[in-house]
Amino acid sequence: MSIRTILAAAVATFALSACLDTDTERGLAGAAGGAVVADAFGGNALTGAVVGGAAGVFCDDVGVCN
Repeated sequence: MSIRTILAAAVATFALSACLDTDTERGLAGAAGGAVVADAFGGNALTGAVVGGAAGVFCDDVGVCN
């Protein structure tokens, strides 16, 4: 993936993050984002999805997102 694609994905993720109200929505978005980023950097997409999904589900519990 090119740097332009990665930056576009990051901007889209931040723009849509305010639209996510439930743990499920944040978990799915985190899983998708984690898989894309892991694949872009040559990592395992499944591992990225698991980590991103967990971050999305628990981000409100630690006060990162409201």
